[in-house]
Amino acid sequence: MNKITCIAIDDEPLALGLVVSYIKKTPFLQLCGDFDNPIDALEFMEANPVQLLFLDIQMPDLTGIDFTRILDNRCKVIFTTAYDKYAVEGFKLEVLDYLLKPISYEVFLKSANRAKNYFDLLDLAHSRTDSPETGEEYLFVRADSQLKRINYKDIVYFEGLKDYVQIYLTSSKSPVIFHSTMKSIEAKLPANKFMRVHRSYIVNLDKVKTIERYRIIFGKTYIPISESYKEAFDEFVKKKFL
Repeated sequence: MNKITCIAIDDEPLALGLVVSYIKKTPFLQLCGDFDNPIDALEFMEANPVQLLFLDIQMPDLTGIDFTRILDNRCKVIFTTAYDKYAVEGFKLEVLDYLLKPISYEVFLKSANRAKNYFDLLDLAHSRTDSPETGEEYLFVRADSQLKRINYKDIVYFEGLKDYVQIYLTSSKSPVIFHSTMKSIEAKLPANKFMRVHRSYIVNLDKVKTIERYRIIFGKTYIPISESYKEAFDEFVKKKFL
């Protein structure tokens, strides 16, 4: 069983020691370091891979909220705090869990198991998409604090909105919204099925039915094809043109 690499950050020695002891007694967690401030932790993370971070919120110089924003989804975060007023902000930052002090081992273990389930699903998704023999055609995205499986054939197009991406599906009137960038999405999608046609749009080529003046029409939605992507899109059309 691969262990989840993790660190703990808390400016209170007793609280930090408690979380460290919990990590050490949890078989599937591997403690890589513990820190009393985020700055030292960040320096450590620049040189060492960390998957999971147990992070206090109220700390001098740099709060856990601000530190999470700096990490930009580099690793997953579980907040450990004495204050419940940051719960909404934690949800917006898509942290895995929000633990209120004092934290019992039972509560800690439930949270750690949630993290384990998350990483197990990621490993499963990567192993299946990386292996051409499986023939699987889907991806996982984290939305609404859940991992959701999205089948390629259900995707119509992706729309980028700053640090978030919306997936429009044939099976839903509302898009699935999750934290990512168009660049990272484009790198993971199969090039024979999806094409970026604009800075803000990636389309499922199988869903392209109508094109008008360099606009792809999906019902009442018009997707522009920008100058940067016209040549590649023209090549796609030429291959299918009679």
